[in-house]
Amino acid sequence: MTLKPLAVRISEEMEKEILEMVEREKLDKATVVRILIEMGIVEWRKQTALELLRDGKVTFAKAAEMAKLSLWEFADFVKHRNVEWVRYTPEEIEKEIKEASAVESK
Repeated sequence: MTLKPLAVRISEEMEKEILEMVEREKLDKATVVRILIEMGIVEWRKQTALELLRDGKVTFAKAAEMAKLSLWEFADFVKHRNVEWVRYTPEEIEKEIKEASAVESK
């Protein structure tokens, strides 16, 4: 992995948090910042995928792929966030069941 330099400005409060992590984790400042950025990116991917799924803009499988999670991991993530993403009416569900039953009967 090739590392690229990145210059950013942060608040004093953020710097205090980073220095606290440096002390606690016994790592250098650059490593701590890389870890925090990676954690933020991972969370951003999951949150964005969840929002797109909730808004009906992507399928469940696509959202899981965007979040870089398996279908089962993403299902668990969705469950823990209490996100409603299935938008079938009771009538639509009944129709789907009837159609599926008709196919099985043949």
